[in-house]
Amino acid sequence: MTGKLLRFGFHGFLNAQPLLTVLSRLATQAGFEIVVDTPAVVAEMLMSGRLDLAMVPSAEYLRVAGEYKLVPGLCIASRGPVSTVLLVAKTPLDQARSLALDERSRTSVALLKILYGDRFSPAIEYRPARPDLAEMLRVHDAALIIGDQALNAVPVTGNLSVHDLGEEWFRIAGRTFVHAVVAVRPGVFLDGRTLERIGSAGQEGAREIATVAQAHSERTGVSREICEGYLREKIIYRLGAEELDGLEHFRDLCHERGLVPQKYPIRFL
Repeated sequence: MTGKLLRFGFHGFLNAQPLLTVLSRLATQAGFEIVVDTPAVVAEMLMSGRLDLAMVPSAEYLRVAGEYKLVPGLCIASRGPVSTVLLVAKTPLDQARSLALDERSRTSVALLKILYGDRFSPAIEYRPARPDLAEMLRVHDAALIIGDQALNAVPVTGNLSVHDLGEEWFRIAGRTFVHAVVAVRPGVFLDGRTLERIGSAGQEGAREIATVAQAHSERTGVSREICEGYLREKIIYRLGAEELDGLEHFRDLCHERGLVPQKYPIRFL
């Protein structure tokens, strides 16, 4: 590829680090630069044209899926407990009056409303908040926390209840949950070789897990064993038939709840 570098957006959570390691090596020869920010900001940058392609939260993609096509083969997904999308409450859910929502991703908020909306009081107030669990729970009755902060969110008192949204999704839906996909803006061209390399980044990234886990542990204080176990046992990078089925089911439920305007078909480059 020649000419202007394509801007490829990514979030910086632990589950993206194996992919970022591989794609950062590929970037120069493939003609793109990596831009890292929170999932919500990355989605906004893609929508506004400041990015050409991006790993975006699935709910953000589904909301405007008529505009984008997906890179085949690559996603961030889980099947069962995931440990990084947590609802933490200090009251019974039906008694919670206010719920702090991690401001960094709207997919988790959509999933929360699908899974737990009927269990909350109709009068509950949802409040976007910075991802500081202690502060969220100081002000509110419950909190939705995602990403690396959720991985560290071990209750320090028996008065807190913790609900893993990945586990609850699988219990109810029996499907893989796709957290993020690589969406490409209209008019952006990726040659066949680049498309193949991006799509296979998950397979290559699996070889980087031990190194990534060690580095993340040193940076955050989360044990290497927890980081490595999370990446090896809970995260799926392959966008295959089961993942696509889960994504389509999530789309249908989002549409039923009025969280996306219509059930756009999922299209690939």
